[in-house]
Formats: sequence, structure tokens, C-alpha cells
Amino acid sequence: MEPKDYIVKKIEGEYATLKDKETGEELFIALALLPAETDVGVHLHYEMLEYTVVEEK
Repeated sequence: MEPKDYIVKKIEGEYATLKDKETGEELFIALALLPAETDVGVHLHYEMLEYTVVEEK
């Protein structure tokens, strides 16, 4: 899978809704798969089966 960038749109219980920054598609994913510092509004980068927090400038 190619690299993707997401914004965390909402967190409900143990799940987060991510929005693809390029296509606008939404992804529903378990928080356990995301970095510990994940919160609403955080920008994430997905590459090589791993999500990392991206500092936006």
C-alpha cells in the first residue's frame, strides 16, 4: 500500500475516524493501531504498515 496522510476527525471509545487528506475518504480504525499521542486534529502519516504523528507547519 502506498503512503497516505490522514487527519484524525473524531474518537469514539476505542476507535478513531481518520480522513484521507488527498481523497477525503474516511477510515474507521482501532486506537490500538495508532500512536499513543493520537487525538482529534492530529495529522498522521501511514507507511510500511505503521502510523506516525506528523508535525504540521
